[in-house]
Amino acid sequence: MPSTADIYYHLNEGGREGLTPPVVLIHGAGGTHLYWPTEIRRLPGYHVYAPDLPGHGLSGGRGMQSISAYTQALVNWLDRLDLHSSVLIGHSMGSAIALSLALDHPRRVLGLGLLGAGARLRVSPELLEQTSNQTTFASGVAMIISRSFGPHAPERLVALATRRMAETRASVLYSDFLACDEFDVRDRLAELRQPTMVLCGADDQMTPVRHAQYLASGINNAVLSVIPNAGHMVMLEQPLAVASAISDFVGGIPYY
Repeated sequence: MPSTADIYYHLNEGGREGLTPPVVLIHGAGGTHLYWPTEIRRLPGYHVYAPDLPGHGLSGGRGMQSISAYTQALVNWLDRLDLHSSVLIGHSMGSAIALSLALDHPRRVLGLGLLGAGARLRVSPELLEQTSNQTTFASGVAMIISRSFGPHAPERLVALATRRMAETRASVLYSDFLACDEFDVRDRLAELRQPTMVLCGADDQMTPVRHAQYLASGINNAVLSVIPNAGHMVMLEQPLAVASAISDFVGGIPYY
């Protein structure tokens, strides 16, 4: 994978220069670009960028304790790539970063795809405590995974996600959850003017459907889609359905 501004990223060069908008996938807390399945990372017809956030995966740096810090790191990366405007697709913490970027740098965002998202991302005190040190980290990961998948998720998928999250440094995951816990843009949703798709798994325990409904109702002309047989990791559990929804959404965004 290439690296720019100390951020590693996967790039699928499937778009037509000047004719299709670039798409940027922003993963969630403790994740990497691999949390986006190939059906989405290689979305046909588009240049798709899937970075590892600072301190995650193959990227350098440390995990950050605020969404605004991650947002600025992403803006710096976009600047280095000369991506002046793009469609942002974010999952969970990644959706908070996408929302913040759209609010503070509106001309940089052509459209917003928000998965497993909320206008506020409170984290339970128990989960913060479990991820705060190395001795309880494994039980914290187990708790996260138990709340991240729907009841129909294949055991192999759950096991793979557990192994990947366990590879994350405890300090990074804890910092991510601190950043999520402070995030709250409920009073700014009316400022958003970009085309927006809010997508949620019907069995999401981390950000239940009511959070998606609240988010979509507060954004002008936002479209809400609820994916059956999926939990918080909706893009891993139902990759074809999510890829199709993203493709339809991005295809409807004007780009000149």
